[in-house]
Amino acid sequence: MEFRGCLAGMCICVDCRWVDRCQAYHAVERQHGAEHLNSRPDFQPSEPRIHVQVMDLPGGAAGVEWDVRACGSFLAEPGRWQRLRPGAALPS
Repeated sequence: MEFRGCLAGMCICVDCRWVDRCQAYHAVERQHGAEHLNSRPDFQPSEPRIHVQVMDLPGGAAGVEWDVRACGSFLAEPGRWQRLRPGAALPS
């Protein structure tokens, strides 16, 4: 299986053709407590690699960051997420 994507520290889904239909991205949205692009995604991606990072936060708290960093189904469509949510801040 060929994995496509970037390991540069950002979720590759924002530039993927399937972002609004993807079950893996839907799971990442749920973990972040974000509004879903699609309440019923119908696309099952091939072997997504989800990076989970635990971070120390001020006051002794901990935070968790979830990002899809590679996926066998990644199909580049730069700016896809932003076109679906015009004017919204890009998830980080």
